[in-house]
Amino acid sequence: QVQLVESGGGLVQAGGSLRLSCTASGRTFSSYSMGWFRQAPGKEREFVATISWSGAATYYADSVKGRFTFSRDNAKNTVYLQMNSLKPEDTAVYYCAAGRRLLSDNTEGYDYWGQGTQVFVSS
Repeated sequence: QVQLVESGGGLVQAGGSLRLSCTASGRTFSSYSMGWFRQAPGKEREFVATISWSGAATYYADSVKGRFTFSRDNAKNTVYLQMNSLKPEDTAVYYCAAGRRLLSDNTEGYDYWGQGTQVFVSS
């Protein structure tokens, strides 16, 4: 299996930036597509972005396109979500996920999940 641990969340003012990291265990990390999802209190988990096994292909939700950048460093077993121009509506717990299905934008496409990291954006 793969274990995922997110980090990098915190408090930031609107318009600011944060970089989230997700570190994975296991030699087969590069065989998985990776995804970021987020969930605000009282709301359903929402797709944010996904990246292919090699990192050559990415796909973003319209709500974050142009502001967030997804990258991966397979040598470090780590993926990153660079979040710029943050808005209060970006406030949520952000979850890292891994799955065999390529570029899935729904939770069914992922087999493994991290515990989440909190992002709070003040107005």
